[in-house]
Amino acid sequence: MIHTLKCPNCGAPLDYDDARPAPTVRCNFCSNTVVVPADMRRQTAGGPHVKININPASVVKPVTAVVVSVIIAFTVVAALSIYWALRPSQQQKPAVVVNIPQMPKNFPGLPQATPNPNSFAREVLKFGGEGTGPGYFTDARHVATDGERIYVADYIGGRVQAFDADGKFQTQWMVDAKMPLRSLAADRRGTVYVVQKGKIARFDGKTGQPLGELPVTGNFYFDDVKATADGGLVAASRRHRDDIVRMDASGRVLKVIEKAVSGQTDSAELNLRVTADGVGNIYALGTFNDAVFKFTPEGRYVNRFGGEGDKPGQFRAPDSVAVDNQGRVYVTDFKGIQVFDPDGRYLDVIPVRGAIDGIVFNDRNELLVAARTQVYKFAINNQ
Repeated sequence: MIHTLKCPNCGAPLDYDDARPAPTVRCNFCSNTVVVPADMRRQTAGGPHVKININPASVVKPVTAVVVSVIIAFTVVAALSIYWALRPSQQQKPAVVVNIPQMPKNFPGLPQATPNPNSFAREVLKFGGEGTGPGYFTDARHVATDGERIYVADYIGGRVQAFDADGKFQTQWMVDAKMPLRSLAADRRGTVYVVQKGKIARFDGKTGQPLGELPVTGNFYFDDVKATADGGLVAASRRHRDDIVRMDASGRVLKVIEKAVSGQTDSAELNLRVTADGVGNIYALGTFNDAVFKFTPEGRYVNRFGGEGDKPGQFRAPDSVAVDNQGRVYVTDFKGIQVFDPDGRYLDVIPVRGAIDGIVFNDRNELLVAARTQVYKFAINNQ
């Protein structure tokens, strides 16, 4: 029997099969080892014995019925055998063939074929693998693109790798190896932005040459950053509150949306992910609130969608958000990448193998996905 328990570290659902009993199960999302409760483990041969009381009458009646049925069946078979052996021989009659017209495949009374669960997108590229060599990853959770190159960063260890559009390794560079890498972004000028320790550092994407910290005036502690279509940046700040900050490429603050999530829900948001569409609308994913919040380019709140749960359009462990060239919103979750229209109506889910984290779209509207030891590229079928 399959049991489901919740990871106490990240909240992701864990499946445990008591047919293969083990004292622990590993979380595919945060790699935490969880001890399985004793009442979920199947008792082995050495476990406690259960006494079963059997009423003899309840056994005799079924057995008698079976014996009588066997005797009757044997008698019928014997009689039929004697009849076929003694009957007069007859000339064999030709078989009659009846042509039955086929039902049309789209006949409304017939069951229809099950649609392909991955019909919304198809995988067109996969590269990487588990390892420390060039082109391999240990914990790839972030992906970005400047239109020419693809950048992938491990969460721990400080390594950022650059690939061409076909996934061929080009170069790599190191950032602070002791601190988690919280976010990765790239603009069309080839500048790569890395978020660590609440700061945004800049690098030349072609060479990995450091370009210095992004000079931002204000009391911000950045946790996420994304490049916008107008050449600027949108970032999430977490210092006593959950704010969204719009900046130009030089770091000049243009707009601050204070308490972007907690101001709508009255619930604290400790892990805010952000992105923007082509016309400047901002989407904020509150992973602790299990919802996406939409704002206009001027910072006015529009609506929210999602919610905690296992139904389509609900979230159990959301992690990243991106928007395609049609304004559709994509959110990573343990079940895959859920897709919504610009107003938040659920459309579909894209299944992805493994634990998925960072996602981003390139200029061809192809979806790049960081999945710990692999990077996938999906072409969107429903353009």
